Amino acid sequence: MYGSHNGRFGIWGAGVAVIGAALLLAGCSSSGDGDGDGGQGSGAGKNPAAIGQQPKGTDPYWVNPDGNAARQVARYTEDGNGKDAGLVRRIARQPVGEWIGPDNPEAEAKGFTQAAQKAGREALLVLYNIPHRDCGQFSKGGAADGNAYRSWLEGVAKGIGDRGATVVLEPDAVLHLVDGCTPQEFHEERYDLLKGAVERLKKLPGTKVYLDAGNAGWHTPDALFQPLRQAGIDAADGFAVNVSNFQTTEVSKDFGKRLSAKVGGKPFVIDTSRNGNGPHTGGDPAKSWCNPPGRALGETPTTSTGDELVDAYLWIKRPGESDGDCRGGPKAGDWWPEYALGLARGTG
Repeated sequence: MYGSHNGRFGIWGAGVAVIGAALLLAGCSSSGDGDGDGGQGSGAGKNPAAIGQQPKGTDPYWVNPDGNAARQVARYTEDGNGKDAGLVRRIARQPVGEWIGPDNPEAEAKGFTQAAQKAGREALLVLYNIPHRDCGQFSKGGAADGNAYRSWLEGVAKGIGDRGATVVLEPDAVLHLVDGCTPQEFHEERYDLLKGAVERLKKLPGTKVYLDAGNAGWHTPDALFQPLRQAGIDAADGFAVNVSNFQTTEVSKDFGKRLSAKVGGKPFVIDTSRNGNGPHTGGDPAKSWCNPPGRALGETPTTSTGDELVDAYLWIKRPGESDGDCRGGPKAGDWWPEYALGLARGTG
């Protein structure tokens, strides 16, 4: 996404790709408190990758046993490629964000949250459908207008119901208001939609909401805190930083704490999915966000961060999915096994 805006993504195709799987997950998901791959309730024997759940005490989020990475592990395993299967398993065995698609929000949200509940875990959902999304760049699109967005959001809310879910709300939406990428005539509507989304989701008894707040390499807390307030941060559980970006965890913590101090001490979550080697510093800086080479997986997802202001390290961006058709990558959100292998190789 972002073009020259020091941004971070390309993820939209991911949500659409899992619609069918989401509706079937209740029959193939892990159950109980099985911890780790192949543990009790891991789904061993039900899928070739045999992906289980992480220990609930430190990582309460649901691992999708039928995600893109798990399917890639199964393909490598069936082909006898144990080395690459082992590398991609580093991704497949961790919980990642499930990006809700535009067409069947209620069914998708219901499928993911039901599967998570069956496994004794909580779903991690990402909502990315704001009108005029991504300013016409790699992940352009979104709902047709405000009423379409409200209807879509209502479907998501009905799908979640009273089940446990953590929602990361609309990556980029506030930031593209701040940087001027989103035309001025859409600002008032977008603030209204974001605030309304926070309020609607917070009516659900088991849902936590984190409003996206960009990353440490793109605008400062001074530029962000008032827009975040206008977008409903006061009613949210907190905010998310570094979504789909590569800023280190320590830099992201510092950024988040400075921003937290300006929005009433709200806690935050950090996307650590690809920040193991920090941001890319070679080549054209305007393209540093798009499928940069030499990156690595970051800290594995956990709610045990050792910092009272950091609620969790999360893999919000799904490692191995393209940022866009740059550096030889497929379109935004498509699974790219070569990039997934690169991220895994760059880890420890």
